[in-house]
Amino acid sequence: MEEHSKPHAPHSPRRLRVLTYNVRRCLGVDGRYAPERIVSVIASAKADVVALQELDVNRMRSGGLDQALALASALRMSHHFHPAMRVVEELYGDAILTHLPMRLVKAGPLPGSRRALWEEPRGALWAEITFDGRPVQVVNTHFGLRPGERVRQATALLGPEWLGREDGQGPAIVLGDFNAPPSSNAYRLMARRLQDAQTAERRRPKPTFPSRWPVLRIDHIFVGGGVEVAGVHVVREGKARVASDHLPLCADLLIPATVSRGTPVTGPGPLPAREAKV
Repeated sequence: MEEHSKPHAPHSPRRLRVLTYNVRRCLGVDGRYAPERIVSVIASAKADVVALQELDVNRMRSGGLDQALALASALRMSHHFHPAMRVVEELYGDAILTHLPMRLVKAGPLPGSRRALWEEPRGALWAEITFDGRPVQVVNTHFGLRPGERVRQATALLGPEWLGREDGQGPAIVLGDFNAPPSSNAYRLMARRLQDAQTAERRRPKPTFPSRWPVLRIDHIFVGGGVEVAGVHVVREGKARVASDHLPLCADLLIPATVSRGTPVTGPGPLPAREAKV
């Protein structure tokens, strides 16, 4: 093989800090609505990329505030917001915030429950972050509460309309509130195709919910496409235990300086049929 046609192996990784946080519309476990506490918790983590779930935009219950814009402005970050739910002018959904260059790739719904039309709709938000001159795919999501619903959402997220797309190759981070503990089928689907940042560490994974006495591990950071995990921790300090009913999950990730063309986000092979059913 000629030298110019050889695939480039990853080298010289750079460290990127990401955080996922279900902010519960900035309503603390003490019943107090306090966006400034959420800002304080996020700022303390010093993350480069922040994925937020359960944000209110123009909703009466939270004073009509555009929470995505307000939090991003306070943190001096740019942002993209996706409303998973819309009632006239009131919006509710997820956002990606960063101080790095960012462009929106896709935002849209994920499959819901086939049995309960009243359930909260779910979606995903995909942005491409430019980090040290290289594109990194970042997908923020919030899965549903029913097991079957979560399996359909995981299957869709890993499929050809989302991460299976040709432009979804290379370094990628998929994070959010999956409502899926490690024993669930939805989690297993994700973990078979992507690396769970917490299990990449040799330390015991930490739960994130509920924030005062966390016992469930349902917030996750998954990585693929050559991304390595340098460290991961649950933010417990300061106001984190009261600002929301979830604790933030933070990871330091090593992004390869160069990646061979066609490096997939997810691993090879089809989704296992036995995991696609509940």
